Amino acid sequence: MKAEYDNYRKRVRRDRLAVREIAVVNVLTGLLPVLDVVEAARRQGDDAAEVLFDVLEGRLAALGLRTVGAAGEPFDPNTHEAIDYCASGTGQEAVCAEVLRQGYRVGDRLLRPAQVSVAGPAPAA
Repeated sequence: MKAEYDNYRKRVRRDRLAVREIAVVNVLTGLLPVLDVVEAARRQGDDAAEVLFDVLEGRLAALGLRTVGAAGEPFDPNTHEAIDYCASGTGQEAVCAEVLRQGYRVGDRLLRPAQVSVAGPAPAA
C-alpha cells in the first residue's frame, strides 16, 4: 500500500511539472510576435523600445526562454530555417551568415527556428 502511494505521489509530481511546462510554452509562444515587434523597433533606434526589449527579454529568460541562432555558428536544419544561401569559398561547412529572425527554445523544446542567411561552399554542378 505504501509503495502504491509513493508511486502515486511521484506520478502526480511529474504530471504537475509537465502541465507547468506546457503552460509556459503556450504563453511564451503567444508572446513571440510581441518580442519580434519590440526588437524591430529597437533596431530602428527607438530608446523606449530598447528599454522595453531588455526588460521583456530578462523576464522571459527567467521563464526559461533562450535564443536560438547566432551569426557565425554552423547551420543546423533542426534549429535554423535557411531563407537565403550564398556561396563562399572560405569553408567546407555551411554557417549562419546573418540572423534574419531570432529563434527561441524553452528547455529541450524548440518554439521557433531561427531564420538565417547561410553561407557555405558552392553547390556541386
